[in-house]
Amino acid sequence: MATETRATVTYRTLLSPLRFLERSADVFRDKPAVVHADRSYSYAQLLARCRRLANALRHAGVEPGDRVAFLCPNTPEMLEAHYGVPMAGGILVAINTRLSSEEIAYILNHSGSRLLVVHRDLAHVVEPIRDVLDHTRTFVTVTDAAEPELLPGASYEAFLATGSEDPLPDFLEDEEQTISINYTSGTTGRPKGVMYTYRGAYLNALGEVIEAGLTSDSVYLWTLPMFHCNGWCYTWAVTAVGGTHVCLDKFEPATAWSIIQQRAVSHFCGAPTVLIALANDPAAHSAKLQRPLTVVTAAAPPSPTIIGQMEALGARIIHVYGLTETYGPYTVCEWQSRWDALEPPQRARLKARQGVGYVVADRVRVVDEQMNDVPADGETMGEVVMHGNDVMKGYFDQPEATAEAFRGGWFHSGDLGVMHPDGYIELRDRAKDIIISGGENISTIEIERVIAGHPDVLEVAIVGVPDEKWGEVPKAFVVPKPGANPSAEAIIAYCRQHLAHFKCPKHVELGELPKTSTGKVQKYVLREREWKGFESRIYGGGGKQPTTGDDR
Repeated sequence: MATETRATVTYRTLLSPLRFLERSADVFRDKPAVVHADRSYSYAQLLARCRRLANALRHAGVEPGDRVAFLCPNTPEMLEAHYGVPMAGGILVAINTRLSSEEIAYILNHSGSRLLVVHRDLAHVVEPIRDVLDHTRTFVTVTDAAEPELLPGASYEAFLATGSEDPLPDFLEDEEQTISINYTSGTTGRPKGVMYTYRGAYLNALGEVIEAGLTSDSVYLWTLPMFHCNGWCYTWAVTAVGGTHVCLDKFEPATAWSIIQQRAVSHFCGAPTVLIALANDPAAHSAKLQRPLTVVTAAAPPSPTIIGQMEALGARIIHVYGLTETYGPYTVCEWQSRWDALEPPQRARLKARQGVGYVVADRVRVVDEQMNDVPADGETMGEVVMHGNDVMKGYFDQPEATAEAFRGGWFHSGDLGVMHPDGYIELRDRAKDIIISGGENISTIEIERVIAGHPDVLEVAIVGVPDEKWGEVPKAFVVPKPGANPSAEAIIAYCRQHLAHFKCPKHVELGELPKTSTGKVQKYVLREREWKGFESRIYGGGGKQPTTGDDR
């Protein structure tokens, strides 16, 4: 009896998100797949363009395993990259559009990207680094036909014209091959390249379909950057069900509300800061939803306040949690029907938890330093760890960092949380953000949730700042609502009504917050500014050891 190869065995095919586009182009051939301003492509046209991109890449010399970089906002070209690059056997490197020239040069050189597709609005960031790129020799610019070339090389449409619409051979030999490399933010050093596999991308995309309730009638608005965890894998998930992608170059609350109404948007994703901007924009008060709106939020733990505000506007909030290393979302606060009868504040507090693993993911754990599960009492903190289908393959060309992240056979998130008796996890802080004041652990998230409930507060971030007596104490950085001017004393007094006194901020500063392109507050920027000039923490390097047990 002949032995079938792994690629041809009758009862098994390799998992690949490229199959999603092929199926939707067959089933939903004439349906709008992509909408961008006044442009619209059907699924048949999207497949044809992706094949042209793949053939053009092959014609340009891209071989299986070569890295191809894209530096673009949420345009159709960025979506096409998620299919055209792997169709050519390449590995997609989607670069954060808000990085500096030096950071982009590092990513291009570290990844060994041979070709770069850059949007015309970002060409000025690439121009200064062309001479220091080790591998990148071909440049393609996404530009209007009437505009002059901004970098040496072809325009995107001219580049596509060099490729045919013919299907390519299947270069996939193992579903654990790398489909994309996503570079982390690099807040504690050089960014690391997180490798996603075909299998992981396929399964995570199906997880999004299940948890967000995507169907062929779904209209998805791209408020989340596609470069961020490949858009939490919604680049593949929306296509899997034949939904419509509505591309949005730049997030502006009023514009988003207008598109939500005009296009009858059913789904979008975003960090809590995006929801805050939407809920507090004047357009929110006049917005009339054409259909039920599902909002998937993650990146930072949302406060019950913003969850309640968005639900009051008619949105259904799905709270998920994950990291770049877990393809974006890994857990979801799976809703229980019995919670529907609770009062809105109670429902919002439950929904603010990070929940349980996706259907396609393994069980999430909260462990101590010996990798033992902490008691499921909702109080004992430990580190959140994961493994399985939704965990990265590893860091590209960084085996030591991979081994450290995978110690004990689990991926270590660096997030501190608790396990509730019902099996749902709840984050309490990043390990690096926890404040140790007078020997007491203080959760910055707990304080932030309280201050977010103040009627004059739009956003808030808490960091530990030096204190001669207690080592460090909480400081609140507060963004007031438009027209409001809360005093530091009022904020602190409000906290004292809802928190133990030792947890309350000792200092309050009003102003804007530094953020990443995905809406995460850059606490390290605030922390470094506050600790600048200190050689070490007061109780960590020769200073007087603070006492504990005060009733501040």
